[in-house]
Amino acid sequence: MGAPAFVQRHLGPDAADRARMLQVLDVGSLEELVDAAVPAEIRMTEPLALPAALSEDAVQAELAALAALNVPGRAMIGLGYHGTLTPPVIRRGVLENPAWYTAYTPYQPEISQGRLEMLLTFQTMVADLTGLATAGSSLLDEATAVAEAVGVARRQVRKGSVVLVDGGILPQSLAVLQTRALAQDITVVSTDDLVSGLQRHEAFAVVVQTPASDGSLRSVEELTLIAAKAHENGAQVIAAADLLALTLLPAPGEWGADIAVGSTQRFGVPLFYGGPHAGYIAVRAGMERQLPGRLVGVSQDRLGTPAFRLALQTREQHIRREKATSNICTAQVLLAVTAAAYAVYHGPDGLRAIAEQIARNARRLAAAVIAAGFELTSDTFFDTIGVRAEGDAAAIVARARTRGVHLRQVSPDTVGVSVGEDATEADLAAVAEDFGATLGAEEAGATGQPERATAYLTHPVFHSYRSETAMMRYLRALADRDFALDRGMIPLGSCTMKLNPAAAMEPISYPGFANLHPFVPAADARGYAALIHRLEEQLVAVTGYDRVSLQPNAGSQGEFAGLMAVRAYHRSRGEQHRTVCLIPASAHGTNAASAAMAGMDVVVVKTAPDGSIDPDDLAAKVARHADELAVIMITYPSTHGVYEARVADLCALVHDAGGQVYVDGANLNALMGLAQPGRFGADVSHLNLHKTFAIPHGGGGPGVGPVAVRDHLAPFLPGHPVVPDAGPAGSAAVIAAAPWGSAGILPISYAFIALLGPDLRLASETAVLSANYLARRLSERYPILYTGESGFVAHECIVDLRPMTKATGITVDDVAKRLIDHGFHAPTMSFPVAGTLMVEPTESESLAELDRFVTAMLAIADEAQAVASGQWPADDNPLVNAPHTLAEVSGDTWEHPYPRSLAAFPAGDVRGAVSAGAVEKYFPAVARIDQAFGDRNLVCSCPPIEAYASS
Repeated sequence: MGAPAFVQRHLGPDAADRARMLQVLDVGSLEELVDAAVPAEIRMTEPLALPAALSEDAVQAELAALAALNVPGRAMIGLGYHGTLTPPVIRRGVLENPAWYTAYTPYQPEISQGRLEMLLTFQTMVADLTGLATAGSSLLDEATAVAEAVGVARRQVRKGSVVLVDGGILPQSLAVLQTRALAQDITVVSTDDLVSGLQRHEAFAVVVQTPASDGSLRSVEELTLIAAKAHENGAQVIAAADLLALTLLPAPGEWGADIAVGSTQRFGVPLFYGGPHAGYIAVRAGMERQLPGRLVGVSQDRLGTPAFRLALQTREQHIRREKATSNICTAQVLLAVTAAAYAVYHGPDGLRAIAEQIARNARRLAAAVIAAGFELTSDTFFDTIGVRAEGDAAAIVARARTRGVHLRQVSPDTVGVSVGEDATEADLAAVAEDFGATLGAEEAGATGQPERATAYLTHPVFHSYRSETAMMRYLRALADRDFALDRGMIPLGSCTMKLNPAAAMEPISYPGFANLHPFVPAADARGYAALIHRLEEQLVAVTGYDRVSLQPNAGSQGEFAGLMAVRAYHRSRGEQHRTVCLIPASAHGTNAASAAMAGMDVVVVKTAPDGSIDPDDLAAKVARHADELAVIMITYPSTHGVYEARVADLCALVHDAGGQVYVDGANLNALMGLAQPGRFGADVSHLNLHKTFAIPHGGGGPGVGPVAVRDHLAPFLPGHPVVPDAGPAGSAAVIAAAPWGSAGILPISYAFIALLGPDLRLASETAVLSANYLARRLSERYPILYTGESGFVAHECIVDLRPMTKATGITVDDVAKRLIDHGFHAPTMSFPVAGTLMVEPTESESLAELDRFVTAMLAIADEAQAVASGQWPADDNPLVNAPHTLAEVSGDTWEHPYPRSLAAFPAGDVRGAVSAGAVEKYFPAVARIDQAFGDRNLVCSCPPIEAYASS
């Protein structure tokens, strides 16, 4: 008997369970359920045009063959991507560990203390090395970080519209910045003489790349002069700095930079053909409230124990909508954790030794080529040398390639050589021979800067885990503080926390995928090229669009890319005046922020009582803004978890007014094989591969947000300055640093689709079934806020807690925290309606787990009623005190009016072994966290974090 098909492994409810669930719904079949829930006018009538599903072994064999087509060699190209060595204990303990990679964004801090601690370690590492007061907990990549930093400077400095950019900036960073600037009416001026540029232009910011893209380093005196002149003019100084070099060189904060940005890729994160990698940003004191993205701070729980949490402006990105400081939702948490773990593993002395070895090897190569008669383009450098080769550059690069080394051809006369941590003595000798030189011990060149004198990484965490045993236990201790999918269901509405199949995860570690530089010759990336082409075809088949770009490395970036394509399309037709973006009141917060970033004017459309878009208000807004209408952004199924029946009419209305239709792809898990946005009237969507297509959330990143379009928008998809084949010819939009964004995790989605094939439809049908089953079961005690015309929801349901709150005083926060005691991550809280929970079970959770969740919610309703009846005081009951820690329930004193057993085991599920549908008891590391205290105490003003670090 052969192994069961993967679909049987992926789906939580088996056929018998699905039959029982359908019986509860009084529906005869899945087909009947779908017929009732999904409007007939948008339903697909044919199966998905995908090949038949493959077995896990077959998919892995196919991906292994594709990986083998790539030729990583030794990457010595540089340009922001460097060879590094991932310590095996970190690769196995973090990157390949589901306890880390299946976690969600730490919005519920009580069950996220492990990764929050590691993110605070990341922030401490970045702040120390840059010499600035406060660092964020990661951005998407270095290019995005540069653009975000310019946005910070623009908010700080209101005069001028010019940003001066170092002529040595990385080309991909310049291109991303130019894309952002185009939408914001900012002028980007590139110059090698920044001091003179400050005299010629009224600039609000100056970006300095150090080292420059050719490897050269400015002296500290010159950097100080640039900073002084900029500050004299009222401008901000942004340093795009190599973090590893800062272990040797003076920190940007020491010579006057206000903001520092860059990548942490070379801190143990594989090349991954360009991503995912964690960018960083740090700012001087007084600017912390302007940081984009996320910031971890220190608060305390209700028992007074110090505890970590995301600080206020993390939530402001969603609350402020079109006034948000950034549209970033997905960060790069898993990669930031990896980089922080790398710093913990090596400590300051180890990092400095790595940097010194790299610099020494670069100087040895410099001496060798000079002895062979070549000249350097600069005598000051850290890890990268430019060699003048008088028309012989192509031949030298070609010779190196035959030896398995990738160099950079800067021009016909110049070769760039960048030394990484992974460069061996044999690699160095081979490169020297390619120049007709002999590698020796002699060194030439210098950094041109004084040796760094200030201490860094003094926190005990960077000195405590030197043995592998200690490091392994440290990583395990942190993981044990978190709740991830490896522990139980995470029923977050709109976030689609589904199974991340192990068979799809393993291939990202194959050397051909993990170790490839994004700028190798196309002939050495044939495996990735085939993978990318096939994945694009798969996504076209699922969505009904015509073209896909995989470059956006987050859903937020996919939104921005789609809106920029719409703007470019209108410009191409001479309709520059079309700048109005209609957005429903219930839309995701990033929608409005993305529209504002794209230079659009947001107009909000009201919500009807049934949760759909108000058709009368929509018609009025379309009529009022018909001449300026650029696009409408909708989510389908709607943010309220319903298939709206009139979506095709909506599309036609907007098209008739000359606008485009953007469908947010957050809820695509309810559409696979059932309906295609590209066929029911939409022009563009972004797709969350980290939701629908099984890339893990990684604690808040990585993510991939491809943009899919109809043919008329295809010419305006993202391009790339270094790899033109990554996008349409002449594209003016560059969204991410790497040509194909986070290419290193694309094998996951490719494998997931190949494993299911046309059964993707069954996955969506099961997701819809599970959501309706929960809605029906929970409706016994809780109102379900919205349903479609047939009485069914889509793939998620909104549970209305407001009547319970009014009757008992128990709030949505109390319910969310009590669910932790039951062993669940809370559903999405108060979105899109305050005082509610939005529940999305996905197709991967078993019937036993769904029933366990129902049991928990019914028990919570009973406890709320006990509070209302006076059995327990309103200020001292299991709900307002939740969650309960092991330390509290096992302590010597217990003064609450309910028993310890009820606090610790609310469902009475004390067990010594795992049984079907059951999980081992999870205790959070801390009790309920004081949010207000944390907002008053950002990391920049908190006590030293050694008080809170792991023992």
